[in-house]
This record gives sequence, structure tokens and C-alpha cells, in this order.
Amino acid sequence: MGGSSKSLFIYAVVYLAFLYAPIALLPIFAFNDSAVIAFPLSGGTLRWFSMLWEAKALQTALYNSVLIAITTALLSTGLGLFAARAAARYEFPAKRGILGFIMLPMILPEIIIGVALLVVLMQLGQPLSIWTVVLGHVLVCTPFSFAILSTAFNSMDNSLEEASLDLGESGTATFFRVILPLVAPGIVASLLVTFTLSLDEFIIAFFLTGSDVTLPVYIWSQLRFPARLPSVMALGLLMVLMSLMLLLIAEFFRRRSSRLVSGVSSIPEEPLL
Repeated sequence: MGGSSKSLFIYAVVYLAFLYAPIALLPIFAFNDSAVIAFPLSGGTLRWFSMLWEAKALQTALYNSVLIAITTALLSTGLGLFAARAAARYEFPAKRGILGFIMLPMILPEIIIGVALLVVLMQLGQPLSIWTVVLGHVLVCTPFSFAILSTAFNSMDNSLEEASLDLGESGTATFFRVILPLVAPGIVASLLVTFTLSLDEFIIAFFLTGSDVTLPVYIWSQLRFPARLPSVMALGLLMVLMSLMLLLIAEFFRRRSSRLVSGVSSIPEEPLL
């Protein structure tokens, strides 16, 4: 291993340790018997997890977050699907500018998006609710869906669509019977990623939620009470595990989509006799 490679390896290890060390503390204090988040540990317990099932406000916040995340995943994936299909198949005026505009929320600070949406909604007289949070989450999650589905559409061989049309299929039937099965793993990956992003999102939900708080906003409100910190650590551990599971499934479907599309595109043509 050369000097530059060794330095890069050390940098990567230090960076990952700094990034994930706080997450590694979650299971330690989630199972700690003491209500004080500090070392030394007092012993093992599961009572912080059992307290989660007794908190009605937590259950309501979880229901709100799941409802918002499912709605956001469906809407943002639908919008991303249409945009990715148009970008991969058609040429239209100002195409690059429009695609850049779609990706803009991905690089804008979320606090700017949240404040801007709050001002617009207040000017329109729109009361804050779960659906205003959905609006903000769709705006943020659509670029991620577009990025995932663009890869699936751009990797697809257009000759498959042309062959279907030449054999007499309509454009609608071709889309549902040829194109959609090829990009289906990408759609599943988009649904899982956008669901996870919406479920974990805090800043926009903090600005746009009304009386019906989401789960991240609920967790933030519990940080003011030191006695509830261990249950927050237990809840955080469950959320991290669920997010990792969903992201791993999404990555599996993304890679499957790439292999499927590339495999179909690389089928050799049979010589005509």
C-alpha cells in the first residue's frame, strides 16, 4: 500500500468513526438501566422500550409520520417517474434548465425551503397540517426519485420500445408491458428511499406541521425532559435500524434494476437465416 493510499485509508476510517460513533452510543444507552445518559453504565434493561408502547403521543406522531411518508413516497415517485421518462426519451426546449430546476431542492438548505414554504402558505391563508408537510416533503424527495429513475431509464435499450411498437402494440401498452417491468426495481428503490427520507425529515416538518406533530418533531420535543432521554435513545435506535433496513432493500432493488436493464440490453442478436 502506497503512501497516498494509506493516507486515504486512514482518512476514511477516521471520517467513518466520527460519523457513526454517535450512532454507536444509541444501543449502549438504550439498554442502560440508569435515566442519566453518562458513563459508567448501571446495568441492562428493556424498560425504556416498553415505555414507548405506553406513550399515546408517540403513537400519534408515529401514525402521522408513516402517513406522510407513504403519501410522499407515492407522489414523489410518480413525479420522478414522469420526469425521468420525459428526460430519457424526449428532447424539448430548455431541457437542461428544467432538469436542473427539478434537482435544485436537493442542494438547497432545507431550512431555506421550510421558511420559504411557510411564508407562501401564510400568505395564501393555508392552515398548517399534515398535508402541508407532505407538500414540503414531496418538493425535497422528488429530486432523489428523479435521480434513481433516470439511471433506470437511461440504461434501458430504446430498441425494445421500438420493437414493441413495430409489432403493433400501442404506446400505453408498451409502457406497461415492456418499459415498466424493466424499471420496476428502480421504482421500488425510489419508493423506499423517499419513504425513508420523509420519515426521518425534521426541519421542514418543524416549520410546516400544525398541531399534528411528526415523529422527529416529537423526539425533539422530548429532549427538553432529561428523564425521557433514555426512551428517546431507544426510539432513535429503532428508527436507525428501520432506516438502514429500508435503505439496504432500496439498494438491492437499485442494483437489480441495473443488472436487469444491462442484461436485456446485452442480449446478442440472433443471425437471420
